Amino acid sequence: MLTLYDCATAPSPRRARIFLAEKGVRHDTVAIDLRAGEQLGAAYRQINPQCTVPALATEGGLVLTDNAAIAAYLEARFPEPALFGSTPEEKAEVASWNWRAEFEGLLAVAEALRNSAPAMANRALPGAVDYAQIPALAERGLARVGQFFDLLDARLAACPFVAGERFSVADITAVVAVDFARIVKQKPGAQHAALLRWRAALAERPSMAL
Repeated sequence: MLTLYDCATAPSPRRARIFLAEKGVRHDTVAIDLRAGEQLGAAYRQINPQCTVPALATEGGLVLTDNAAIAAYLEARFPEPALFGSTPEEKAEVASWNWRAEFEGLLAVAEALRNSAPAMANRALPGAVDYAQIPALAERGLARVGQFFDLLDARLAACPFVAGERFSVADITAVVAVDFARIVKQKPGAQHAALLRWRAALAERPSMAL
């Protein structure tokens, strides 16, 4: 059985949890305590030298250490339901919007949080290397989050899901970004009617409770 190295309070492993749930894939879970720094300990470094979560271990001993690899592996091994699109056109749209949700959404929130939170002093980037905080990047991150909400709202005013007519990995990345933004006190407002409609609709999916 697959084993997911997880942390219930972090956004990146939530993406993997939702993806696994949408695929209906059973797996074991090992909790990694990020607040206690367990990801930096010797035991976890043996599993993932990058010191990040999530990580997914396969039955054959392969360990996938980022969401891109985890999602690609699961899509190839468990092709239904298709979360990366079915046609060439759908696949291109999903890939594009998934990248935008990660770069313009998730990374913007992370930029704001990691460059401002006292608990993350010298931990401005995830992984094994310490990086100092840059307060100006926190300010830029907050501005980028607002721009992301506007972008997402405009897109969702034109189609029911982020990448078009069907739920996809782009929705998973985007919803995790939107929910994660609360940690830097940012959330969609009344002016984001389409985004709020989409989020309310996604709440009906069991995977969203994970």
